[in-house]
Formats: sequence, structure tokens, C-alpha cells
Amino acid sequence: MASPTLTVATWNINSVRLRIDQVERFLTEQAPDVLCLQEIKTAEALFPHEMFERLGYAYRAVHGQKGYHGVATVSRLPIREVNRHDWQANGEARHVGVEVLGAGQGMILENVYIPAGGDIPDPEANPKFGQKLAFLERMTRWADALDRPTLIVGDFNIAPLDCDVYNHKALLKVVSHTPQEVAALGAFGDAHGWVDLGRKHIPAPERNYSWWSYRSYWREKDQGRRLDHMWASPELAAQSLSHRFVEETRRWDQPSDHIPLVTEFAL
Repeated sequence: MASPTLTVATWNINSVRLRIDQVERFLTEQAPDVLCLQEIKTAEALFPHEMFERLGYAYRAVHGQKGYHGVATVSRLPIREVNRHDWQANGEARHVGVEVLGAGQGMILENVYIPAGGDIPDPEANPKFGQKLAFLERMTRWADALDRPTLIVGDFNIAPLDCDVYNHKALLKVVSHTPQEVAALGAFGDAHGWVDLGRKHIPAPERNYSWWSYRSYWREKDQGRRLDHMWASPELAAQSLSHRFVEETRRWDQPSDHIPLVTEFAL
């Protein structure tokens, strides 16, 4: 008899109401146990609960706001919301944390949407970039104190490795791949000994992009970046069986600019 497993997916959906049919298609075809969505762009009252209910995702933790940002974690397994951190320190809805109950019991699952940081990689000229670095610093202090097996997933808006972008040299001064951001994310990684599951299962320098700009024709030029991540505490990372990206969603009509990631864990 096969051991029970738990599958967790993450996806920056870039408006859950606009792309509700795509979310339904993804859940029907891929059937993860838990799906973490970022950039839902809706207040909780207008979140499309009915579709998730119909597909058996009866448990939901939604931290939304009107028109911008927002995160939601939906699950077929019982979950309990445990925290909402304001690492942006301005009230934006960018995080929700849950505990998985029942099968997979004890896993803490943190769903985060790190700010993009604007266009100019200089905190003086561009306050949004400074906010992004400050967000990462607050996250790092939080990670330093963690004492439970934790999975943090979401749109980190940083491609840390040289091979996580289509052209390392060309992007060194482009927000998402600058040395400041890579160093800040590295400090976050070190604070808890996180294991980057994307690179545990798809080792560098293998192609592993999760985002393509709407401005460049993505299939022809393949100008991708690995901005979405799933990182686990060492003991939880040891239970991860597989990790994949679901690239076909980027070919769907009016897609999100991000694609979903899925990791399977042994329980």
C-alpha cells in the first residue's frame, strides 16, 4: 500500500475573479490538496467561495483587499488560520499562515506575496524598492525565531540564482535580480536554514522559470524568471517527494503572467 502524500500548490493568479475558470481547470486537472493563491485582487466578501466549495476545497483562509494584492489558501484538508503578518508595515494584504490539520497534521503553511519593488533599484530614488528590502528584513527576523516545521510559498518577486533568469548579466540592474535583493533573500534563507524545493528537485542550472512578462512573447523568446518559490524547513524538505511547474497554464487564454508550482510530500 502506498504511503499517504500531501500536495501543495502555489500560484500568483493576478485576479482570482478574472481567472476563476482557469483556477477551476487547474484544480480539476492537477487536484492538489492545498492551493495557495497570491494577488487575488479582491476583498474576502467577494472571493469566489462557491467554485472552491463545489470542487471540495471546503477550507479557506482569505486575506484580501479591494483591487490589489491579497492572498488565499484553499484546502481539501482541514486548515486553521494562525497568523497574518504585515511585513510591509502598511496594512496591505500580503500574507496568511495556516496550520494543516488531519492528514499532514502539524505542517505550518505560510503564503506570501512579497512586493515587486518598482522599477529603479535604489531606495532613495524609489521608496517601493526600500519597502521591499524592509519587508524582507522583517520576514528574516520572523524566520529567525521559527521552531516548527514550516513551508513558505508564494510570489517572492526575486530570482536568486544566475540561472533563474534568461540573461544574468542583462538583469543585474533590473529589480527582481539585483545583488541587493539576492543578498536580502539569502539572509532570509540563512535565518531558518530553508531548503529551496525548486532547486532541490530541479537542480541548477536546469531551466525552472515561473514568470514571463506580458510585454515579451514568452514562448518565442523564453525570457523567463524564477520569481515563485516553495521553501521548507529542513525536516519538512526531507519529506518532499517531487516538485514541478505547470507551464501549460501560460498558454491558456488571457493567462496569469505566473505559472503554478506543485510539491508533493510524504506524510
